[in-house]
Amino acid sequence: MVATPTKAKTSRRFYPTRIDLPIDVRSQVTKILNQTLAATLDLKTQTKQAHWNVKGMDFFQLHELFDEMAGELESYVDMVAERVTALGGTAMGTARLAAAESILPEYDLDAIDGVEHVTALAERFAAYGKHLRQAIDTTEGLGDADTADLYTEVSRTIDMRLWFLEAHLVKKSDLD
Repeated sequence: MVATPTKAKTSRRFYPTRIDLPIDVRSQVTKILNQTLAATLDLKTQTKQAHWNVKGMDFFQLHELFDEMAGELESYVDMVAERVTALGGTAMGTARLAAAESILPEYDLDAIDGVEHVTALAERFAAYGKHLRQAIDTTEGLGDADTADLYTEVSRTIDMRLWFLEAHLVKKSDLD
């Protein structure tokens, strides 16, 4: 029997909480968090795509680096989803929802060597980092310092990982 795809119900129901943020703030923040959840899940799977498929002279170091990065992203998936639910919302964390809602472009499935994978991931980590910085400003502006702090924590690691990726792409001619 083949499953027939159906559009998931994306309920915006809120559950009771004693967190003292107004429902309109919690609603806006959980919408941003769910967009982040989708992008984080997508970035994690794209990083695993690189981990599984990288080839070339730098295979081992990149294979290990990509796996470590995917593990970090997995912990951020959990942090973001749990913040949504702490605010009384519903975490929208299925693979189908993530694919439909992610801000990231699709991964280049023809990437083979290390430079191609590193370049693809650097582009995606940069876009994700930009999203995080915008979310810091927005959630702070809404008066949710805790969510802004969560975003700040994630942003620091993403910027560091982008630095690691970009360091692989520097050529001697770029330094002259």
